[in-house]
Amino acid sequence: MVELYLNGRHYKVDVEEDTPLLWVIREHIGLTGTKFGCGKGICGACTVLVEENPTRSCITPVGSVKGKRIITIEGIPSYHPVKRAWIELDVPQCGYCQPGQIVEAYALLNKNPRASKEEIISVMSSHLCRCGTYGRILKAIQRAQKLMEVKA
Repeated sequence: MVELYLNGRHYKVDVEEDTPLLWVIREHIGLTGTKFGCGKGICGACTVLVEENPTRSCITPVGSVKGKRIITIEGIPSYHPVKRAWIELDVPQCGYCQPGQIVEAYALLNKNPRASKEEIISVMSSHLCRCGTYGRILKAIQRAQKLMEVKA
């Protein structure tokens, strides 16, 4: 039995500790926003936050995150500036990579709300978008920065 603290709730799941966190989130807890992409931690579709750090859940054993605060795409409020900007600028094309992209952008702006264009590109370059919406992703993050300034 593994106990997790996910999106502000406690869960107990009956899995082996080496089970990838991604499959626990999707198959045992039932939150399907976090996506399976490559299974090797390369594409970023499975990105979640563990103690506020972007983490590839497809290669993270669930036993390594016991007792840690985990946030998935579902745990980011719909009114958060990053999600609002994504919708405003109609970022997704197919949308498959977007949950991981949004989680990464959320973490970036929480740590550095004034990240430069170059810093944004550097951080986000670890995510693959098969549709090539990189320009819209960058614009959405910059829009979220402006929305965060207004809020402050």
